[in-house]
Amino acid sequence: MSIIQFFKSKTFFKQIAFAIIGIVVFVFFLKFWLNVSTNHDQKIQVPDLHKLTIAEAERTLNELNLDFVVNDSARYNPTYPKKSVIEQNPLAGAFVKEKRKIYLSLNPSKYRDVTIPNLNGRTKRQAISELRAIGFIVGTDYTYINDIGKDVVRGLRHKGRIISANDKLQKNSIIELILGNGERDGAPGIIPEDGPIDEPAGENDSQ
Repeated sequence: MSIIQFFKSKTFFKQIAFAIIGIVVFVFFLKFWLNVSTNHDQKIQVPDLHKLTIAEAERTLNELNLDFVVNDSARYNPTYPKKSVIEQNPLAGAFVKEKRKIYLSLNPSKYRDVTIPNLNGRTKRQAISELRAIGFIVGTDYTYINDIGKDVVRGLRHKGRIISANDKLQKNSIIELILGNGERDGAPGIIPEDGPIDEPAGENDSQ
């Protein structure tokens, strides 16, 4: 049989037909495998995990066949339960594929500790500005002692206790200032551990 006769034969056309069918079947199964392996068109809505414990968040994500990773703790937020989810990525409501990792940040158990700076000799305004800048609350119940420097910082107090530079307190702690009253006469003032405020000279002559 010549080549021309072969190309005109039924055998040739059968082989062509089988080849086409084979290619179509291969493409179909390849597409099916890719859809299964990549979860094509399968979308899962990310749940809202805020304020859940890590155990609750894990259980919720497992039910949806989603994974999670815990990042470093975020800044402490007193409106959230301790060690609960405070941030998540992707956000709640986003659509993701199965097995997608959800990144979680947890609320610390307390405010972080902050080192108290050396404020001795600073003005009241300078001290207030510096303490607020690093996260402390400055109380308005000032204590005055005999000192030539009026409204100059001569000490700090927290909950009735004298505190010093380089001590550590939790952020958002209240710090009271001990200030000079500008008094030039008499012995230098002594910082009281506790007790009533010494008013500046001339403000209350009856005492």
